[in-house]
Amino acid sequence: MRDYYTIKINLPGGIVSPGYLKDILTAAWASGIRKVRFGARQQLLLTVHYEVVRFIEKDLQKLNINYELNTEKHPNIISSYCGEEVFRTGQWLGSNEYHSVLDSFDFQPQLKINISDSNQSFTPFFTGNLNFVSSPEPHYWYLYIRLKQSNTLFRWPELIYTNEIGRLSKVLENCMLYETCENDEKLYEKVKQHTTIISIPASQELELPSFSLPYYEGFNRYESRTWLGLYRRDELFSVEFLIDLCLLCLKTRVGEICVTPWRSLIIKGIEDDHRSSWSNILGKHNINVRHAANELAWQTEDHTEEGTHLKDFLVRYIEKNDTRTFGLSFGIQTRAKSEVFGSVLIRKRPLIQIAQLSLFSVYDLYYTENFNPNNRKHILFERGLFKIHLPWQLEKLCRKFNNRRSLENTETFHIDEQPKEIIALPSTVHQCPDCLTIYHPEYGDTLNSICPGTTFDSLPTDYCCATCGAEKDELIEIQLPASVLF
Repeated sequence: MRDYYTIKINLPGGIVSPGYLKDILTAAWASGIRKVRFGARQQLLLTVHYEVVRFIEKDLQKLNINYELNTEKHPNIISSYCGEEVFRTGQWLGSNEYHSVLDSFDFQPQLKINISDSNQSFTPFFTGNLNFVSSPEPHYWYLYIRLKQSNTLFRWPELIYTNEIGRLSKVLENCMLYETCENDEKLYEKVKQHTTIISIPASQELELPSFSLPYYEGFNRYESRTWLGLYRRDELFSVEFLIDLCLLCLKTRVGEICVTPWRSLIIKGIEDDHRSSWSNILGKHNINVRHAANELAWQTEDHTEEGTHLKDFLVRYIEKNDTRTFGLSFGIQTRAKSEVFGSVLIRKRPLIQIAQLSLFSVYDLYYTENFNPNNRKHILFERGLFKIHLPWQLEKLCRKFNNRRSLENTETFHIDEQPKEIIALPSTVHQCPDCLTIYHPEYGDTLNSICPGTTFDSLPTDYCCATCGAEKDELIEIQLPASVLF
């Protein structure tokens, strides 16, 4: 018999009322649970000792609260509502539209469903099986589908009307789970046979913003009010603190608490008159805010102490070495077939596998195409790393990202000075994307015994960058000005 069980309670869209959450937490406290966590799909997770499982189940049933015990049959519907209003996008999508979408679901989905604002980069777009993304047309949505056991996305030919999302999702789920649909054409035909929905043709492709994770912790001002972001380094929240938080929400008429995919909380709509009360509750429970931004950009699997410890180990190295991680997010995957969100992925695997026995563990380091975490294509950077080697390789990958971004954003500045001798130079050279070393055919490469006047095409196939060892085919052709002043 196992010692502990996991109770999962879905919070659709990552939205929960303070009264509803307080009832759950009060039942948890009565069963001896002192800490809870939130999942990557914005759900509430309780770890319960086997001796008290039946008691908390009884209490949850009395409260008419849906839950799952050690199962994942019904994944939570996740949404970008947690960032709505506080990370403004200027689009038509607002709180009413989010609630209309969530209200259109009259069933508990068995597929993963994402509801996303196309102008935000706070929550993932394509980690679901059904991914609805707002379009430029008010009240219409793109739909991107990922079939079960597949990593390939395809776009639905039409834009879906807001109030049709729940009904279409139900039909799609039935077709994908219980009927044979080998590809997107077959699925489209099946759905059309079962239902007719309000839609319009998708006249243009979806354009997503470049990824930049906004800072989501601490007190932050917006319009005439304040929002509060709460993050815990160990991803555990005290039940006693959360109950006090719910009571303060009820007292100050804050109607919603938002759960983020980063396992943090956002409380919106804090009035100026109540700001001191919120500061006091943080002080009472010794809740720290304003962690370093590079610590907030990590995502681990649900219920993984190993992943959390590895995150802390790598974050300490990054802080010690003052490594720049702006623009990146990191995911740690310690279990096969689990899913995390990040532009850099650290994936654990056994070095030796004998039947069900795993001996020794190593890590593979991947990054997404263009370092966009919403891209489904992962590119291998280093394979078979021991834990002790991970920090340096991770720092090397961060440098690769920063150098690439520097090349993309480089501008040429000209300063007017007294006339000097002008020496004409060839306009084309090749530059290493990692260390920015330039191979210039006029000068050659004395460190690699390459004579001056050797063109890049004439270099041997095994030629490497003299500074960092990058291979020849990794060097990028760039244009220099037609002349350089000396």
